[in-house]
Amino acid sequence: MQFKRTCLFASLLLLVLAVTPAFAQDELPDAEIQDDEGGVVFVTGQLAYSNPTLPDFGTQPIVFLGDMSEIFGGEFVFSTEYINLESPQFLATITSPITESPFTFELRLPIDPGGVLADVDNDGESDTGVSLYNLNFTFNGVGDPFVDNREFIYYRSSSQSLDYETLYQVNGGRVLVWSPDAEQGFPSGFGDDGELFTEDDPTVGIPEGWTVVDLDTEPFTFIRSREAEVDIIESAGEELPDFSDMGYTEAFSALLDMMENEYAFSEFKEVDWEAIRAEYMPLFEQAEADNDSEAYQLALEDFAENAIPDGHIAVASQFLVAQGLPADIMGGLGIAIVELSDGRFIVNYIGENSPASDEGIEPGAEILDVNGVAVADAIEDLPGLNPPYSSDTLRRLEQIRQVMRFNVGDEVEITYQNPGDSEATTVTLTAVEESASRLASRNNVYGVPRGSNLPVEYEVLENGYGYIAIYSFSDDFLVSVLLWQRALALFNALEVPGIIIDMRYNNGGSPDISNPMLGYLFDEEVYAGTSAFYFPDRGAFEINPLYETTIEPAPNEADRYRGPIAVLISPACFSNCEFFTYALTLRDDVAVVGYYPTGGLGGGIQQFAMPDGVFGQFTVGRALGADNEIHIEGTGVEPTLVVPVTEDTVFSEGDPLLDAAVEWLDEQQ
Repeated sequence: MQFKRTCLFASLLLLVLAVTPAFAQDELPDAEIQDDEGGVVFVTGQLAYSNPTLPDFGTQPIVFLGDMSEIFGGEFVFSTEYINLESPQFLATITSPITESPFTFELRLPIDPGGVLADVDNDGESDTGVSLYNLNFTFNGVGDPFVDNREFIYYRSSSQSLDYETLYQVNGGRVLVWSPDAEQGFPSGFGDDGELFTEDDPTVGIPEGWTVVDLDTEPFTFIRSREAEVDIIESAGEELPDFSDMGYTEAFSALLDMMENEYAFSEFKEVDWEAIRAEYMPLFEQAEADNDSEAYQLALEDFAENAIPDGHIAVASQFLVAQGLPADIMGGLGIAIVELSDGRFIVNYIGENSPASDEGIEPGAEILDVNGVAVADAIEDLPGLNPPYSSDTLRRLEQIRQVMRFNVGDEVEITYQNPGDSEATTVTLTAVEESASRLASRNNVYGVPRGSNLPVEYEVLENGYGYIAIYSFSDDFLVSVLLWQRALALFNALEVPGIIIDMRYNNGGSPDISNPMLGYLFDEEVYAGTSAFYFPDRGAFEINPLYETTIEPAPNEADRYRGPIAVLISPACFSNCEFFTYALTLRDDVAVVGYYPTGGLGGGIQQFAMPDGVFGQFTVGRALGADNEIHIEGTGVEPTLVVPVTEDTVFSEGDPLLDAAVEWLDEQQ
């Protein structure tokens, strides 16, 4: 009898176990499956991108399957787009060159991905749950090919809202769901609130294994073919604004409409958009009436260079690049001049067999007047040689360059005083076609080009200090960071007492490169600022938390450098070079050494396409510092150690800024 009771109990238990999950599953309708072949095993896809510079971001493109379980916790990890960094990442194979859009990829899915399981079926029961994944595109930049919190994901297979009120909430695209068994559920729609994984989501039961879920359909489509397509996409608003199919007038009007809303510094710079329309629109109307592409492109270049004082605004095309120098700067006298800190203007370059050398003007001669006007007054109304400028300092330096440029054949009256002369001399010289003095004057502002083929170079100086020059944040991501790591490893191994970081020739680039590099110079997380952008749904600029810059210390403490740092700057340090330099000033033991501030380009850019192969860019990100203030635009990063411009520094055979940095480091010992 005991045996029979046991068998009866076992039978009842089996009946309960068999009925209970079936009953729970009956509460959820089964998902309607498309192409049911037992579950997805193999994924193919493509990424069609509109940003023409994407292939330049790096040399090791990565497509990977990432666990999106951060979306379940209610705390969005902005640096990694919901990716749980503790879960495995699975690398796809890129099957066509990324230099051509679209490029393709493929991935064989793991049997068990090992990701976080979450109960999302809203049935009131505690269930094992499912894992949620998407496909992501980035470039390898730090360490191994897997993404960590110092890296950035460019595009995903799931799309995200770019409205401020629902910023970065998943709103479409395709995701992959892995279920450990046939007892789990998943939303079949966004519900009335339009949000995923909230209580009003309608829910369906899904089979065991991998399912591709298309979030762009209503209800969601559940795909179970053995091979499924999952494309990586540009979310709405991420695409390149493209006006290239419009007429000249319509395209320029559309560009102004966009810039009037999205340009980052309209109020800060007191931009009068109506006045700009009134001034420039007739030029485009006339170019269109005449079907004159050259006139249209020259009008666009004029707008970019002169309408708004912002060094980030630019346009380019094959026609514009092929244009020669303007006639009024082709001529020169063989002279380049610099302004000393005491206000005098002296000659620091004399061309051989030039009008100036033939006259006997000597290096160090003070130039007093040009065509009867004091030099300080003569430069005031000049545009400079390379507009536009964000910084008044850079504008003035470029005006000083231009005051010595003329039309070939111009008769130019110069009043000068050679070193040692008791009186000034006034002569009339004829401008000749020459560019040597113009290039020499460029070196006065931006420094002598180093001609390096590497983004980072380093050495240990004879005085024992480490020296590292960062020439670009626009080069290869991985190469840049590896060179930086090697430099600091050497400096740490040799226990150098201080380092000099030379930023004088760095025109900027991507914070995806510079931010990980900063982590090797900080022991604690440091907030370095953020950026505000225009949100159409708010009709205003708001801070975008994705662009919050918190410096993350390098994971290995032994890799970090803790000694004093001197940073060399120049007006050629633009944009992200300036953000990097500014971030270093958040340390207490950093000196910024220079004659002048950095270039003053304080924002992120948006590229756009115009008719006839013209591409351009303007500033859309309003960069803010550690106190959420506009901190770089128009002013740049000021030197904390200003080296005066004197005859001694101008004619030094050495490097006065480097010498000043060494002297400061000596004082810190």
